[in-house]
Amino acid sequence: MIAKSIAFTMALAFFAAPLAHAATNEEKAVLTPIQALFDGMAKYDRDAMLAAVQPEGSVALLRNGKMVRMTLGDFANHIKPGKDKIQERIHDPLIKIDGDIAMVWAPYEFLINGEVKHCGTDVVNLVRQDGRWVISGIADNSRSICPAG
Repeated sequence: MIAKSIAFTMALAFFAAPLAHAATNEEKAVLTPIQALFDGMAKYDRDAMLAAVQPEGSVALLRNGKMVRMTLGDFANHIKPGKDKIQERIHDPLIKIDGDIAMVWAPYEFLINGEVKHCGTDVVNLVRQDGRWVISGIADNSRSICPAG
């Protein structure tokens, strides 16, 4: 009985795994500006970050029980070149699209010099503008105790 249960669970995992990672072309298009923002951050490239966002859009960062608010343009200006290598990455995104608006909810890790500094959840709002997706708002939370990944 246990062997059948294990076999059934493995079979479900085998068939569900590709579905969990499958993305439609539209979902991939929604994720593109998010990755472009992260790539711009990693390169400390303000222009690349601004190309992925509506500069007047909002950012709400929840840090240590307090909210830090700024525009997406101010956020791009806030990422100053430094000696540290930074990287943000999301996984298992939940993507919702309705016409020209979209939302992505995804766990993230923020790394400095290859080590996880903090993690949490990113909530990203996007709009389709002139035929391409751009970020119109971001909210995230943050914690320093992160699951081993």
